[in-house]
Amino acid sequence: MTTVYERRAAPAVAPPARRSPAGVVLALLWAGAAAVIALWWTDTGSVVGTAGWLTGAGRIAGLLCGYACAVLVGLMARVPLLERRVGSDRVARWHAMAGRYTVCLLLAHVGLILAGYAAQDGASLWHETVTVVLDYPEMLKATAGTVILLAVGVTSARAVRRRTSHEFWYYVHLLTYAAVFLSFGHQLALGNDFNGNAAATAAWYALYLGVAALVLWFRILAPVRLNLRHRLRVESVHREAPGVYSVVVHGRRLDELGARAGQFFRWRFLGESMGWTSTPYSLSAPPRRDRMRITVKALGDHSTAVALLRPGTRVWAEGPYGSLTGDRQSSPKSLLVAAGVGITPMRALFETLPGEVTLLYRARTAEDLALGGELEALARWRGAKVLYALNGPDGRRPNLSAPALRSAVPDLAGHDVYICGPHGFARDLYEELRAAGVPDRRIHHESFEL
Repeated sequence: MTTVYERRAAPAVAPPARRSPAGVVLALLWAGAAAVIALWWTDTGSVVGTAGWLTGAGRIAGLLCGYACAVLVGLMARVPLLERRVGSDRVARWHAMAGRYTVCLLLAHVGLILAGYAAQDGASLWHETVTVVLDYPEMLKATAGTVILLAVGVTSARAVRRRTSHEFWYYVHLLTYAAVFLSFGHQLALGNDFNGNAAATAAWYALYLGVAALVLWFRILAPVRLNLRHRLRVESVHREAPGVYSVVVHGRRLDELGARAGQFFRWRFLGESMGWTSTPYSLSAPPRRDRMRITVKALGDHSTAVALLRPGTRVWAEGPYGSLTGDRQSSPKSLLVAAGVGITPMRALFETLPGEVTLLYRARTAEDLALGGELEALARWRGAKVLYALNGPDGRRPNLSAPALRSAVPDLAGHDVYICGPHGFARDLYEELRAAGVPDRRIHHESFEL
């Protein structure tokens, strides 16, 4: 039996929706790239001959690669403005895309520069490569950084990630910091655009030091402060459904965290050999002053071990993250759609979202419905509806087509729709909701499929 939380009345009227700053952030990032190209343009005279064109293209690729490295690390810094307003899922996709751009630009820079130098010196490509690596300043460190960054790129490819553990990928991914550090000196020592240009050099230092400050504060100091201040420990573990367990975490002054229903933390349980892995789990109930709760389905080694946690186990948490909150609400009517363990953030939102709320819960069988008793109690308390979409006795999946959704939820097009579930389920449901007339701006979902 799960812990019962006291319920607090939800507001009756939806507040004005907060607009995402995603467009502004992207505009600033692209403006930075344009400024980098402008730096090359203003510092470059006429380009003559094959060697000149190859070298010029290599310089552009190198400048953009250096800029992309800073962007790549900045997107890893878990800045609250990005994680909570833009959305952790969107930032993760930006990071993955920036990583692909960075690797491509790096390969282009290396290939074009070496080809240009070889053409200029009339030497073989191999001879020019050996000369550049061994004789040019800062090049040994830059070569090491290049190898590391390429290794990070290879292990981040989907085909490789499917065959490696999350822990291996995670710790290799952290080497990005080392790669960027090793390559930085080379950018200033051999970058013609920085030699004698104090303003450009100062701007480059400001870019990298600013990103380093973000990482230091939000990836290191802020989590240390959080965990020293709030002293999180496992209070209890409860079985909710087959393979699904809730973990109640106790701490001090947890209301000061500013966590919202629908958000998640990255959790590290310092026991049961789980301390090496940090895993994101959503809050499955609104946070209280002295406790929070997550609900986890056993899908891998880490999530399976959650059931074995003992009361008193120390917890290291980072967050809160995520933008799947009431801030997105723009209508007094909301539909929450959950599939499987995606019920966790939906359960918290079901208690706190203002206005008229309907919850649609997709599961294979009635036995797989987690937190069902709480959902029914919340529905009675706030006069809301809970709809279940279960497989038929013959295993046939329920009908979640656009007509079926419109029949089950009157005025569906006037609802905000929150979705949490497997990527394929969310994608298919999104298409049906659009066919049912729900505007794109009112469909809210966070997906971590990269």
